[in-house]
This record gives sequence, C-alpha cells and structure tokens, in this order.
Amino acid sequence: MSELLQQFDAAPLALTLQVAIVATLLALLLGVALGWAFARTRLPGRGVLEAVCMLPLVLPPTVLGYGILLLMGRHGVLGGWLREHFNYTVIFNWHGAVLASALVALPLVLKAASTAFSQVDRNLEAAARTLRQSRWSVFARVTLPLAWPGILAGTLLAFARAMGEFGASLMVAGSIRGQTQTASMAIYDAVQSGQDQAALLLAFVISAVSVAILVASNRFLAAR
Repeated sequence: MSELLQQFDAAPLALTLQVAIVATLLALLLGVALGWAFARTRLPGRGVLEAVCMLPLVLPPTVLGYGILLLMGRHGVLGGWLREHFNYTVIFNWHGAVLASALVALPLVLKAASTAFSQVDRNLEAAARTLRQSRWSVFARVTLPLAWPGILAGTLLAFARAMGEFGASLMVAGSIRGQTQTASMAIYDAVQSGQDQAALLLAFVISAVSVAILVASNRFLAAR
C-alpha cells in the first residue's frame, strides 16, 4: 500500500479540481441569472428555453460532446472564428473540459436557483423598496441572501457533477496525461491498462470527496 501511495499521480486529481471549480463558477453565474429570469419574468417561449437549458441533464454525453465539437471545433462556427482571429481552440485543451463540465453542471444550478427565487417572500422585497432601495439593492440585500441556501445546495451538486464528468470532456479535450487527463479519464485509462490498484485508489478519493459534497448539500437543503 505504501508503494502504491508513493507512485500515486495526483496530477489528474488536481486538474479535476481545477476544471470543476472553474466550471462550477461559470455554471453558477449563468444559472443564477437564468434562474432569476425563469422565476421572476414572463419570457416568450420560457418553457422551451428552460427545456433547452436542462437538456445536458438528460442527453447522452456523446451527443453533448459532439454538439460542442460542431460549435467549437477547429472548423466549427465559433471555433473556426476563434482559431482564425486568436489562434485559440478548446479542442484538446483543458478549457474544453471546463466547457463540457459547465454545461452538464448548469441544469443543477439553474433548477435550484429558479426554485429558490420563486420561494422568496415578495412582501420582504416590497418592504425593502419602500425604504427607497434600488432594484439591484433589493436583489443583492434581500432576494439573493434569502435564496442563497438553495442556490448553494445546487452549486455543490453541480461541483460534484463537474468532478465526475467524463464522456463529453473526453470527446472535446481528450485524455492527454498532464494536460487534459482528469481523474475520471485516469481511472478509465488505468483500468484499460490493467492498473487496477491505481484505478481503485483514484475511485476511492473521488467517491470520498463526492460523499462529503453530498452531505454538505443535504445540510444546506435542510437549513432552508
């Protein structure tokens, strides 16, 4: 066991945390904005738009990965433009794993934020407006703090989901050791090469972190 720990490569785990943190922040920003819009405004075609935003939750990872390739690939609509003007691409880049992870994590934040905002007592917001608070001030000082426990619970679930992302990330970023190989990809490669002990150790670490995140998420939900 000590020999296995000495040979343990922490790089995939470190990259997994890096990808998951950035992806979760992106999902949080977009999820809160969309969640507020779905909960508080009457957008035309809201049902269709919300369904589209929730698609990454149910689509096969290969479909999501293929969609990203069509859009962001070297010859894609947006990817070709980025390559031509900035010599930049997310393909075979850890940024591609961030993009894929953010997309699969977004529905979890979005649904939690939408539910949390819809449950905020609007009488409290109205009371704040009588004190000559601006709309932004009411949101920042009243609405968001009241909705935050629910949003945070969804964000923790999104972080756990981003940590476990595999299929779409593999299609977009590949599994390049030391560059784009996350823990889930390292486990797959270890199993394929017969390194069962290394795969088991990585799986145990990821499982332990995920359990801790789920416990924390449940506590935030219970505190609402």
